[in-house]
Amino acid sequence: MTVKKVNIDIVGMTCAACSNRVERVLAKQEGVLSVVVNLLANKANIEFDTDKIKPEELVKVIEKTGYNVPLLKTTLIVEGMTCAACSSRVEKVLNKQEGVVKATVNLSTNKAVVEYPSGVIDEDILVKIIEKAGYKAEVEIERDLDREKELREKEIKSLKTSFIFSAALSLPLFSAMFFHMAGIHTILTNGWFQLILATPVQFLIGYRFYKGAYNSLRGGGANMDVLVSMGTSSAYFYSIYNLITGVHEYYFEASAVIITLILLGKTFEAVAKGKTSEAIKKLIGLQPKTARIIKDGVEMDISIEKVEIGYIVVVRPGERIPVDGIVVEGNSAVDESMITGESIPIDKTVDDEVIGATINKFGTFKFRATKIGKDTVLSQIIKLVEDAQGSKAPVQRLADKIAGVFVPVVVVIALITFLGFYLIGGNFNIGLINAVAVLVIACPCALGLATPTAIMVGTGKGAENGILIKSGEHLERAHKIDTIVFDKTGTITKGEPEVTDIISFNDMDRDEILRIAASVERTSEHPLGQSIVKKGEEELLKLLEPEKFIAIPGKGLKATFEGKEVFIGNRKLMSDNNISIAKGEEILLKLEEEGKTAMLLSLDNKLSGILAVADKIKETSRDAIEELKNMGLDIYMITGDNKRTAKAIAKEVGITNVLAEVLPENKAEVVEEIKSRGKNVGMVGDGINDAPALAAADVGFAIGTGTDVAMEAADITLMRGDLSSIVTAIRLSHRTMRTIKQNLFWAFFYNSIGIPFAALGFLDPMIAGAAMAFSSVSVVTNSLRLKKFN
Repeated sequence: MTVKKVNIDIVGMTCAACSNRVERVLAKQEGVLSVVVNLLANKANIEFDTDKIKPEELVKVIEKTGYNVPLLKTTLIVEGMTCAACSSRVEKVLNKQEGVVKATVNLSTNKAVVEYPSGVIDEDILVKIIEKAGYKAEVEIERDLDREKELREKEIKSLKTSFIFSAALSLPLFSAMFFHMAGIHTILTNGWFQLILATPVQFLIGYRFYKGAYNSLRGGGANMDVLVSMGTSSAYFYSIYNLITGVHEYYFEASAVIITLILLGKTFEAVAKGKTSEAIKKLIGLQPKTARIIKDGVEMDISIEKVEIGYIVVVRPGERIPVDGIVVEGNSAVDESMITGESIPIDKTVDDEVIGATINKFGTFKFRATKIGKDTVLSQIIKLVEDAQGSKAPVQRLADKIAGVFVPVVVVIALITFLGFYLIGGNFNIGLINAVAVLVIACPCALGLATPTAIMVGTGKGAENGILIKSGEHLERAHKIDTIVFDKTGTITKGEPEVTDIISFNDMDRDEILRIAASVERTSEHPLGQSIVKKGEEELLKLLEPEKFIAIPGKGLKATFEGKEVFIGNRKLMSDNNISIAKGEEILLKLEEEGKTAMLLSLDNKLSGILAVADKIKETSRDAIEELKNMGLDIYMITGDNKRTAKAIAKEVGITNVLAEVLPENKAEVVEEIKSRGKNVGMVGDGINDAPALAAADVGFAIGTGTDVAMEAADITLMRGDLSSIVTAIRLSHRTMRTIKQNLFWAFFYNSIGIPFAALGFLDPMIAGAAMAFSSVSVVTNSLRLKKFN
């Protein structure tokens, strides 16, 4: 019996009955020795026999009982990965670990992101698993840009030094090959002299390859280092054998030059990989280091980390705003282009929100800090971009599968090549050299870098353009979209409706209609209701509170005001309550044909007035929709408005597919119905009621000026409020996927052509070494071309 203890976090318990229920259900499970559920701490302390029940099974029991176990996400920095076979190996061992829900390893960032239920796994276990596989690992505590830069520069410096030393020793060996071919004998062609030059290259400079190969094999896998070590060692030790036996055929130059060229390629690769994460560096660099606060009436500068919620912060002209907050004194104009892409500074006055890292242009103002540290908008953007850059696109799965079995297959091909030339052709020398060429050219580095480098640059470029893409999977899906569904209010339109018409019946005064409607709508949160309240506050002195208020989603509201029963809403609301609207029908039709939303008002079951509201269309909506249609996409508009109003607005922006009178709760069903026709659907929205539809779509686009709920449900967040970002996002996804496919094609093509050429004896090992080294560089360089995307 193997006894283990875990502390599992539980979400959703509200009382002792909840905790007792979870405790009772867990205690019944076979293998559970003891269990204590703490309601206050929201934890279950469980002691169990691992031979009879697994940690993930305990989690399933808790979830089956009706509660949730939150998923934790740990990022580990992995050292020693050199190619796709390495990252594939680490990913495989992590995913095999009990309790791990998902693990993804990114070769280009040297990071592993592991998801697991809270309390089920210790971070130290994850580190030990990676170390057992032959690599070093540590938990990433907090992103330290200076530390990352220092590590990157240290790596590049080490590679450069090794390359220069290796090149200095390899050049005479390379020259000796030409002297030997010309029949000229100098000290350079002397075998013992060549041995003296080649040995430091093979074992001192080449130590990194032997170490990497040993760790990889010890961990049960095989990587690039295995191929390089086998290939160069074969040439080196066979040369020693010939030297001792008196045969004047040496291949010291082949082993030395191969190591030199691989180091040169690795140096270029390290430099290029550093450039793929420049977007993150730019974002982090925007964060000010200090903040000027007022404490006990005195202004003082403190580090940004010491700012607390509630502190009053002073910002002068030209300074970056340190954290998020609300203006309490003064006014200014703030450049928010780094967040929204809007080049015109936004006026800020008391009670307006300000965002950390944006630039104060003109006046001095004070604001109260409301979000600090990881909660600021900038930090959330950085986190989102980091998560996306560490993710994998589905297109990478094939490359990962191939990389996992690649090295053993190559070793077999090299062995067959050697035996073929030696046993059939009777030539040991040629067999060995061709086998070395096969081992050296077949490194799977390019395969491992093909997708992550493109995703890193693509998502980074998106962030620079105010487009936040949650993961590589969503970036890949976006390029498959053939249909886009737009919500109307706040997406196509500005979401700031204004009252345009007030019509009264039954000899009621126009101002009385406005007074009643505005007073009743004060309790409503609907944008149309708020526009009526705004109109009422502008024109009337005082608004009253209704005695009763009930919101009826998709229809309107019911209230009691000054002893009268009031209904405000659409035709359906009136019809449901048997209120005749015959005398207002003609006016209704006219208003709706003008693209206005007309709301009917009844007092004591009699139609008393109509209030018409119009929401202005965003300046960029028509052009963006035209662009999307030119790209071959089907465009739909979805709205709760009646058909006439909806069609009038749709016509104005050039949309022919109109889905009108759709209740908020039915939007997701409409999206699902379009998907059922075989369409790849993108949904664009900004409100809380759009969240289910955003989640239901193949790709959900949230307008960043909307709600946090919509942004959470979406796959891609557009920080700018206009629809031109949709065009940019889809074009970026097309461009990124094209780059990934180019990378994968060349990686596969290079190996599928290179290996047979080497096996048939058409490729010198040194040329093979150069080709292998620069295949990775070409893939990363091709990905960096995405930085020019405009």
